[in-house]
Amino acid sequence: MKIAVFGLGYVGTVTAACLAARGHDVWGVDIDEHKVAMIAEGRTPVLEPGLGELVREGVARGSLHATRNTVDALDGAEISLVCVGTPSAASGGTDLSFVESATEDIAKVLAASDRAALHAVVVRSTVPPGTVEGVVAPVLASIGGRVGTAMCPEFLREGSGVADFFDPPFTVVGTSDPDVAELLSSLFGFLDQPVRVVPVRTAESVKYACNAFHATKVAFANEMGRVLRPLGIDSREVMALFCEDRRLNISPSYLRPGFAFGGPCLPKDLRSLLHLGRMNSVDLPLLAGTLSSNELVLADVVDRVTSEGGMRVALLGLSFKVSSDDLRESPSVRLAETLFGKGYSIRIHDPVVKPSQLIGTNRRYVESRLPHLQQLLADSASEALEGADTAIVSSSDEAVVSALLRARPQRIFDLSGRLGSAVEALPGYEGVGW
Repeated sequence: MKIAVFGLGYVGTVTAACLAARGHDVWGVDIDEHKVAMIAEGRTPVLEPGLGELVREGVARGSLHATRNTVDALDGAEISLVCVGTPSAASGGTDLSFVESATEDIAKVLAASDRAALHAVVVRSTVPPGTVEGVVAPVLASIGGRVGTAMCPEFLREGSGVADFFDPPFTVVGTSDPDVAELLSSLFGFLDQPVRVVPVRTAESVKYACNAFHATKVAFANEMGRVLRPLGIDSREVMALFCEDRRLNISPSYLRPGFAFGGPCLPKDLRSLLHLGRMNSVDLPLLAGTLSSNELVLADVVDRVTSEGGMRVALLGLSFKVSSDDLRESPSVRLAETLFGKGYSIRIHDPVVKPSQLIGTNRRYVESRLPHLQQLLADSASEALEGADTAIVSSSDEAVVSALLRARPQRIFDLSGRLGSAVEALPGYEGVGW
């Protein structure tokens, strides 16, 4: 294919050189004369292992070009890849002026050209969700002809960008246009992995999720270092052991949006670690913020339940974890306590919890929070749902799902995300974080 790459910074240069290496006719476009001249001479404007060789070979082969002329770049091109900078604005938001400018330049040339084939304008820069639909697509909508849009985020690490291009963690294409999806799947077909076609906003969001998690991991490791160093503990050894756990620590575990965490371990141990930091005059804002963030999840559910009428609530699931009867520091217990205190009529059913079998601290905890638990309990999900305006559901037990489908309450708050498509299709369904 002929491909136009707008922006010859890090992402644009790596993308252009790597695609040219796969035999495409790639034209890089930039307003910077120096960058254009360097690539035209077979030199890379970006220092990156292996990139200089790719640029030199691409230019010598005639598959890689650089220009300031958008008309030349787009003449016969099937795809425009927008790889321009998206720096922070003074407010902390994203400056999209370069994306807007590139899109307008593309639109002017396409509008004046005589073309019948599909042209795809694909954003590769990191942009906030809604940019393609709200900024790029409207500019292109009025120019006529067959123009599609998409988001194709890059996952290139400086220092290993060329290797990452040819071996990415995944290849994501965000578009609602099946023809654009097919075109980009063909473009990246040389990669030894399937192309994941997703909604545009999902594709825009995944890069933010990745980078936020990377930053969180760095901050977490450094906070562990700060709290352990005064105790004479080598945090490198601790974290090396930590990373050996591929079941929970380095894994998809816990990385699923849902309700607040609770139970006998996580809240207690976080508080203990924060206390240890205070005793040694060590600030641990990430870990402290974790507890605060957890509280916000609970508060958000309470606010959403109380924002509309209907004072009869069915709480389906009470323990802190499905398939457990442990109620210690369960956020569902606290949720029931809060709503009960606000005057709500609550019926509770948990397929696992049997009050007569609760003992020790487990029993004492729930009695301190819900001393009238026995009177609030229902023998089945169906009984709990009788007359309920709102169902708050953390249990994904089959009997619970079946009862929801029969009762069809006015509002359903799904705290687990595991109720299935049939429940999610019911009127009034809401996910706690989706």
